[in-house]
Amino acid sequence: MSHYAVIAPALYSHFQALQALAGVLIDRGHRVTFIHQQEARTLVCDARIGFEPVGLRTHPAGSLARSHHLAANPTGVNSSGLSIRRLIADMAATTDMLCRELPDALERLGVDGIIADQMEAAGGLVAEAMALPFVSVACALPINREPGLPLPVMPFRYATDERAWGMYATSEAIYDRLMRPHARVIAHHASSFGLPHRTGLHECLSPLAQISQTPATLDFPRHRLPANFHAVGPLRRTKDDTEKRRDAWSIDPERPFVFASLGTLQGHRYGRFKAIARACRRLDVQLAIAHCGGLPPARAEALKAHGATFVTDFANQRATLRQAQAVITHGGLNTVVDAIATSTPMLVMPIAFDQPGVAARLVWHGLGQRVSRRSGSIRLARALETLLTDDACRRRLDDAAIPLRQADGAERAADIVELALGPVPMKVAS
Repeated sequence: MSHYAVIAPALYSHFQALQALAGVLIDRGHRVTFIHQQEARTLVCDARIGFEPVGLRTHPAGSLARSHHLAANPTGVNSSGLSIRRLIADMAATTDMLCRELPDALERLGVDGIIADQMEAAGGLVAEAMALPFVSVACALPINREPGLPLPVMPFRYATDERAWGMYATSEAIYDRLMRPHARVIAHHASSFGLPHRTGLHECLSPLAQISQTPATLDFPRHRLPANFHAVGPLRRTKDDTEKRRDAWSIDPERPFVFASLGTLQGHRYGRFKAIARACRRLDVQLAIAHCGGLPPARAEALKAHGATFVTDFANQRATLRQAQAVITHGGLNTVVDAIATSTPMLVMPIAFDQPGVAARLVWHGLGQRVSRRSGSIRLARALETLLTDDACRRRLDDAAIPLRQADGAERAADIVELALGPVPMKVAS
């Protein structure tokens, strides 16, 4: 059987999705190894998955914590945009390190093919340089560009008029200008590898197969996706029916139950959770908060005094969503696709990255509502009250959930990987 390497940003949500795919491949007899800086080993939870550390000199102990701090606070900018510029510089340094160190690591491991996250250019660049077959995986919104479509990081609504197209084009130019430090790294290594000139993540995608967690029922209308693009739905390990039916929380069935999570990077935002708790108390709504380890015990416990019914570090998200009448979320794609699959209406307060784009798509499809991340408890309570009584939203979610409930994203993705990276690599068309 084959040995696959996984190259992805050292982020919990990305590693979790790709571990689900890796688990299926291992079940089928393949070997899978994640390659990244030493500290990323803690993100690999499946003992069957290998891990190969690289960048020991340039990315020593403590560097991943610094990267995660920058990623968790990208909006804390001053007039010069210092925080986001530091984050982009950090991304560029990681891509540079991986491009320099991956060739030796891949040669040493005897890898047959690469599973490359769309958000890390090094996977595709090095695979091309070494003539290794690779597939691209979009764990976040797909970065494939189309004229007349806003970038995933933009908050714009979908429209087809000339004004909207101009706004999309202008924002794309601003984004590319901001990303120049990363673009220079991509261009440098493409040149050093003898590859055609390129500067963007969207120019480092696989010609064989591209896999996306984003269902078509969530994205804006797409007209120019490549033939090898596959929207498989969430990458999750299949659970048995007994676990799927088991309730996560002991709640009062006579009162609405709401789940709130801001993901692993934003779980430290005590002020946001406090506003959510106070909003739920105004409505006499039961609330479970999962802060994903972002809050110290004293602060987590203090949220109960503001209106939270339950507070925990991590929750069984899908089981909780099946009980909930609504979820309040930052708009991370993993939470959103799970909420669609469980027909749970969403109140989204996007903070950074592709979260504004996810929120814009949800609103366009009528699957939830968007509020500002700075909204107070009164504004949140009004929006949540509207959402809890929106029967039309729940009907739309029921329709959108049908293909997700039928899809087995990790199994489908594994099928595609095996075809694309098999003994005879081949382009896998939809």
